[in-house]
Amino acid sequence: MGRNPTTKLPDAFQRMAWSNLFAQFAEQIALAAAPLIAVLLLSAGPVETGWLQTAQTLPFLLFSIPAGLLVDRASRRRLMVVSEALRAASLGIILGLLAIGLLNLPLLAVLGFFGAIGTVCYSVAAPAMVPAIVPREQLAAANRWLELARSPAYIGGPAVGGAIVGWLGAPTAYVFATSLSILAVALLCGLPVDGGSSRNAPRNLLRDLREGAAFVTGHDLLRPIVVTAVFFNTAWFVLQAVFVAYAVQNLGLTPSEVGVTLAVYGVGMITGAFLAPLIAQRLTFGMMIVMGPFFGFCAAVVMLLTIWLPNGLLPALSFFLFGAGPMLWTITTTTLRQAVTPDAMLGRVSALIMTATSGARPAGAALGAAVATRFGVEACLLVASAGFLIQLVTISGSRIPALKALPAS
Repeated sequence: MGRNPTTKLPDAFQRMAWSNLFAQFAEQIALAAAPLIAVLLLSAGPVETGWLQTAQTLPFLLFSIPAGLLVDRASRRRLMVVSEALRAASLGIILGLLAIGLLNLPLLAVLGFFGAIGTVCYSVAAPAMVPAIVPREQLAAANRWLELARSPAYIGGPAVGGAIVGWLGAPTAYVFATSLSILAVALLCGLPVDGGSSRNAPRNLLRDLREGAAFVTGHDLLRPIVVTAVFFNTAWFVLQAVFVAYAVQNLGLTPSEVGVTLAVYGVGMITGAFLAPLIAQRLTFGMMIVMGPFFGFCAAVVMLLTIWLPNGLLPALSFFLFGAGPMLWTITTTTLRQAVTPDAMLGRVSALIMTATSGARPAGAALGAAVATRFGVEACLLVASAGFLIQLVTISGSRIPALKALPAS
């Protein structure tokens, strides 16, 4: 009989979870502050904030695969340390430019781009690191706690970012973000050294890449998950690209109210993570996966209603639903990927999935900016709703809903 999945998780994992919390908190403060700075200090509108989102998400498309190849060759711990240090450096430079009054929109976009490179590498390495420090029977619990550990960042980050920008000024927000990122680096440095000879051995890059791509596209469980996530992320970033400007200019929300509204997303994440064990007792593994796309579509419809009912409550409800359902998706699909993927391929598989899914983020942000330019910001909400409908139909028509439990391999 295997180890009880409720057994205390290893100390190395707990250190990684705390690091993830601080890193995500730093990122969320910066992501909340950046569009507010663009709108309030740099006179940006929906189109400019859309292109800012594009720059801040483009690394997910460009660097996920190179990061995955690195993860399967080098020390995952070292890659996470360097990645978070890069993000801390980009935040610190933005802080310095704000302090001397030299920050402009192009510099904000470029520095956000470099900070996102660190986010990409960290995000690819972390899931590959988990199976090395956590037993297989505890993977679901570890992924749940990892997501739960970072959920407060999605509550406190936007709220703190919006409140600090509104009350104390943009530089103070970046002081907090930079400090938290440096603390995350310190925690990562305490993880056990990894990277055996099998990962350091000379290998053919193109062959490795083809092998990973063939595994993902040929797997009848991973393939529909990827397609669903592509449509989810595209639609999500069509919405994200214009939301801050839409909330301020169309709904009349203040910077602090925008921050609180975005923070409700984190409340939804924590709610979903806490309820996951109870839901798992009542739903099959496959239906838990479907809950994410279903809640995403419901959230998009609620946001669409703000066109006719402009107030701050509907966006808050929408972000709550966006957090709660997709949290179940993240926990279950990450566990599924770790369970069915050989360890030697985890980096490549994670990177390919991130390229296909997170790579849809800049496409969604660019689409949001283009639609806002041509048809107005309300049209972006319609486009996003259509995307969320497609992702729900995609996952519902696959073999995923029929899964009773986590596959053996």
